[in-house]
Amino acid sequence: MAALVSDSLAKENNDKASENSTIQVIGGHGTNSYSNNSSYQRLSANVVTKKIEDAIMKNLDVETLSSTSNIFRVADFGCGVGSNTINSMQDLLLIVEKKHISQCPTSSQMPEFQVIFNDQFTNDFNTLFTYLPQDKQYLVASVPGSFHNQVLPKSSLHLAHCSYSLHWLSRLPKELRDERSPAWNKGKIHYTSAPPEVLMAYATQFAEDLDNFLSARGREMVSGGMIVIVGSSIPDGMPYSQVVNGIMYDCMGSILMDMVKTGSISEADVDAFNLPIYACPPGEFIEGVERNGLFSIEVIELMNPAPWLKGPIDIPVFVKHVRAAMEGMFSNHFPSKAIDELFDHLVLKLSDISQQLESCYRDGLQLFAILKRK
Repeated sequence: MAALVSDSLAKENNDKASENSTIQVIGGHGTNSYSNNSSYQRLSANVVTKKIEDAIMKNLDVETLSSTSNIFRVADFGCGVGSNTINSMQDLLLIVEKKHISQCPTSSQMPEFQVIFNDQFTNDFNTLFTYLPQDKQYLVASVPGSFHNQVLPKSSLHLAHCSYSLHWLSRLPKELRDERSPAWNKGKIHYTSAPPEVLMAYATQFAEDLDNFLSARGREMVSGGMIVIVGSSIPDGMPYSQVVNGIMYDCMGSILMDMVKTGSISEADVDAFNLPIYACPPGEFIEGVERNGLFSIEVIELMNPAPWLKGPIDIPVFVKHVRAAMEGMFSNHFPSKAIDELFDHLVLKLSDISQQLESCYRDGLQLFAILKRK
């Protein structure tokens, strides 16, 4: 059944979404839920665990940070749903404990730890907390709200963690929906394979978001505190069409345009929809941190996010992970029947080009950075 809307209604819906591009993963414990389809994200995060330990052991002064208060606060910004964030926080606490023992060998008392989980107001914190271990040795709090704003008291945070969250834009650039703008992204849903003006609009919005994120953390964090950042990236100067996600976004856009031809959705729907996702190259990230001025860069490098992938990609499983993380964006804009059609066709389309996808997995697509509050 065709689900057509007028151009004005499509624009109205996208205007509302663009003001706050809230990303809502699928909560609960269902078949398509993020909690049951996020193992790829956990594996990518595990790649940097040893590097995080090395950075904390070298750069975090636990003795000084604990001298004014016996409470040591750790926060995960963009925590999502499921066990990944809890495992990451427990890994961090073990490393901090190790550093405390190393730096304060005569101390008889370990700091009291508080772990804070932050994400959008729509995040399923109820499901998240069902994954907490019964024997946890730390206090827990959830703080809903956009991490582009201050969400914690001033000078209260010692260690922050942000994994695969910064690439979500806070809002879509308005130029993408303006037919008079060179950045009007007609017939596409991302900057992949789009005109350079579209890429520039995305990059400009990310730079603003990064500055807001760092400024908020700068207010919350004590001097000497650290931020661990892991996320999507790309080597400086490389077109996004040469990486797996870029190829996938092009496929999504192509499928949606095919659905326009069958009457499942309207062309206005597609023209008004853009994925609020930006993979920041390290050069732009460094410029943003230096421009903000509140943090020094202790470590920054690009890594292979999937060194465990040896052989063919299981496309149906891969698409299930993608759907768990991205369905909320599509369902806010397109009818539910269209969502099923999109992801069903995505499995078929990616299966046809699986060898091309496999050839695109490479080093340099995961950013790892350690920032220290000045």
